[in-house]
Amino acid sequence: MGKPASSYAGDGRYPPSYYAASRNIHRTPVALEGEVDTDVCVVGAGYTGLSTAIHLAERGYQVTIVEGAQVGWGASGRNGGQIVNGLNAGLGKIARWYGEETAAFVGGLLQEGARIIDRLVATYKIDCDLKRGNIYAAYTDAHMKELEEKQALWRRYGMDDHRMLDKAALRALVNSDAYRGGMLDTSGGHMHPLNLTLGEARAFESLGGTIYELSPVTRVEHEQARPVIHTGKGRVTARVAVLCGNAYLGDAVPALSSRVMPVSTQMIATEPLGADLARSLIPSDMCVEDVRYILDYFRLSADHRMIFGGGTVYGGTDPADVVAKLRPNLEKVFPQLKGRKIEFAWSGNFALSFSRVPQMGRIGPNTFFAHGYSGHGVTGSHLFGRTLAEAIDGDPARFERFERIRWFPFPGGRRFRAPYSTVGSWWYAFKDAVGL
Repeated sequence: MGKPASSYAGDGRYPPSYYAASRNIHRTPVALEGEVDTDVCVVGAGYTGLSTAIHLAERGYQVTIVEGAQVGWGASGRNGGQIVNGLNAGLGKIARWYGEETAAFVGGLLQEGARIIDRLVATYKIDCDLKRGNIYAAYTDAHMKELEEKQALWRRYGMDDHRMLDKAALRALVNSDAYRGGMLDTSGGHMHPLNLTLGEARAFESLGGTIYELSPVTRVEHEQARPVIHTGKGRVTARVAVLCGNAYLGDAVPALSSRVMPVSTQMIATEPLGADLARSLIPSDMCVEDVRYILDYFRLSADHRMIFGGGTVYGGTDPADVVAKLRPNLEKVFPQLKGRKIEFAWSGNFALSFSRVPQMGRIGPNTFFAHGYSGHGVTGSHLFGRTLAEAIDGDPARFERFERIRWFPFPGGRRFRAPYSTVGSWWYAFKDAVGL
């Protein structure tokens, strides 16, 4: 692909994930060169940027996306593929920090992101192995109590798609002795995340939109009425700019760089297990995540692999050996897979906010941003994309509600935020270990 696209993306190639190897759309990237003028310039071709762009293009706007690597190169193309409703911060925490009115507002929106994904897949015939149902798995009685409280809280805000599972009921859906029980969310699901992203990009282009890839943004002039987005070989002048770089925006926009911290998480994919063994492991074919602070998450792929993820590294660095880090947890949950070949191992960053609540706002009169999904971005990013499009199209009510939610800086600033978060995670890991 020629010269390196940027320091963070190397030459722009996808990381060696199972998703990149099994993608069903292969694009020919076109880089930005020269001057472009457009209605809306979106920075970042991940879920937030694509959702914003599609919703605006459907309303007749001329939209241009500028992407530093390739479509879905970041978290949108290498995540767990789990459509999990809600935010990292629970509604109870939101109510305590921001008040009951804010919790009620957020609670009324938590399932909208999944419905947006359903609509896009159906409308644009996106082939991404979309399936229904996700399961929260509990190791301890304390975890079961936490899930019961979550079910009651969600019902309080009008959501009644959750069913508690005792050990036997969970075992019928997930064939593992590791868990005490769990909870099923019938409104969740899972899919192939990179194929969803690539399908959304194709849908956007079918609406007349333009995507420039391999064009990392170096600077954004956001103070003036018409923002200007600069890359190494070109620039875009727009009536409105939307910054959706999330964990990979880097220092291109200093006003945003301290608001979130990159955190890496890791994933592995086994060799194909065959239909019989795969279905014996997860008879329900649903996705699963446990409820520990540093959680594991897993599901089956369409070609009967086990895709298993977990672990965090604050600051966004990669562990030396992803397989060595994740295999013990995989074999703890499924001893049946002991010694099975791991064919793919990869890592990637998400953007963590201190409050674990995603942020949306403006850093100039016509420059918007959204980021900080804190590991729960599949549904939230699609919701925020629609909300940003509403605001740009003249209906800012929901955007302004999110904009007013206060954000908090990391203690210790950029230098000490990773050590601070690591020490905090040790405490929560201890609580999980002793069953508190």
